[in-house]
Amino acid sequence: MERLKRLPYARVIVNPAAGAGRAAKRWPQISSWLNKVGLSFEHEITESPGHATELAKSAVERGYGLVVSVGGDGTINEIVNGLYESGGIKDVMLGIISAGTGSDYIRSIGLPCHFKEACQRLINPRKLAVDVGMAEYAGNGRKAKRLFVNFAGLGFDAEVVKATTRRYKALGSKPSYLAGLLTTFLLYRGREVSLRVDGKTEDRKVCTVLVSNGKYGGGSMLVAPHADPADGFLDVLIIDELSKPDLFWSLPRIYRGTHLTHPKVSLKKARDIYIQSVQQTSLQADGELLGETPVHFQVLPATLNLVI
Repeated sequence: MERLKRLPYARVIVNPAAGAGRAAKRWPQISSWLNKVGLSFEHEITESPGHATELAKSAVERGYGLVVSVGGDGTINEIVNGLYESGGIKDVMLGIISAGTGSDYIRSIGLPCHFKEACQRLINPRKLAVDVGMAEYAGNGRKAKRLFVNFAGLGFDAEVVKATTRRYKALGSKPSYLAGLLTTFLLYRGREVSLRVDGKTEDRKVCTVLVSNGKYGGGSMLVAPHADPADGFLDVLIIDELSKPDLFWSLPRIYRGTHLTHPKVSLKKARDIYIQSVQQTSLQADGELLGETPVHFQVLPATLNLVI
């Protein structure tokens, strides 16, 4: 971890829709506090899904050395993909002020939830190089590629994201997730998959497969308790098919991080994962619905420079 003497001029990217509109309400306070602590910056407001990616590309092209995300995990995801697609991901630092629904990523890397503390970190900075994951998958009938900073998942996990974002997101953080969880619990069936983890292949019927770079996911679930975003590995959590009663009683264990002792749960550390499925199986990354299997996951070590 490197201590920085002075931060460069910053481009702040604000997603007003993050946190069911909470980011829009907080931005005047955040902006005022950034000025108060002495950060030199300009800002842009996103106008639609995917716009943060384009704004991040523009920031690289215009020579900004620091990009700051004001939003949730989905906003961070878009910005990181913009930095990567522009070719400048290793040349630009990323700062994070959380204003989203889940904010799982900042828990994993140790950033504060409160915006005043997060702003303060930007003027007393340390730089940390962390890994990112890459998912190559089927999207709209063609191959697509996307980076993720925190975690990706398929099966039950992705179906919860689909229900939450398409039906219930307006309810806010916890209510929307719980509504999506209940809907998926009632309707979901296991998936038959073929997994290749660092060259070793096995066929299984699974409830879900989660590929984690960070510890937390799904709104404060301690999904991968031993994950380290800077260790050069992804943590692959495989939950085999469970009966409805077993699934019901086991879900709270994920919040406590005690699910790893369940006989139908296994965890592997890996750099390269390939998954095919017999049934149509959705895929999410950092809480955003992407596409479907087959999917190829890889870790890109020490690729993103965070200001912490």
